[in-house]
Amino acid sequence: MNRLYGVVGLSPRHAPTAARMAGVAITVKTRPGDNLLIHKAISLAQPGDVIVVDGAGELTQALVGELMAMDAQGRGVAGFVIDGAIRDADVFAREAFPCFARGVSHKGPYKSGPGEINVPVSVGGQVVNPGDVVVGDADGVVVIPADVAEAVLVLALKKEANEASIKEKIRAGTYAKPWMDSALAALQGGK
Repeated sequence: MNRLYGVVGLSPRHAPTAARMAGVAITVKTRPGDNLLIHKAISLAQPGDVIVVDGAGELTQALVGELMAMDAQGRGVAGFVIDGAIRDADVFAREAFPCFARGVSHKGPYKSGPGEINVPVSVGGQVVNPGDVVVGDADGVVVIPADVAEAVLVLALKKEANEASIKEKIRAGTYAKPWMDSALAALQGGK
């Protein structure tokens, strides 16, 4: 994907023992500090969906907390991606429910709108459309456009198999880096 589809500035807020997150995006665009439409998105979510929130990166008011996480998890939501703040950070830190957020605030949200659900949003510098595939792990979040998700999965499995082979060669002390000399030669103008 040419390293173009990673979310930046958000970090995992859940327990390090949590499994990787993967699901289909339900997007929310909300006024900074307001979570009315996030509540609605949780109520619309299907098992396996990921709630992706464009809160404009604002950190003054938290957009989600413990109760919303419990509600979402109970409905089978795969996780939260919040370009804004969360609260109840201690609860998120010990729970396995995946939550990636820009920051933390003790101040609660407004519940008056406006906002939109299932529209294109911008989260951590990444455009996310409803239905895109959202994957998160300890390193962060990647968004895969829905129309290429199947092809990306095939390539990811191929990459994983290749890296498994490289790891075996490293363990055996037989790993060579044929690409390295080519890259260095190209930098030196083919010399």
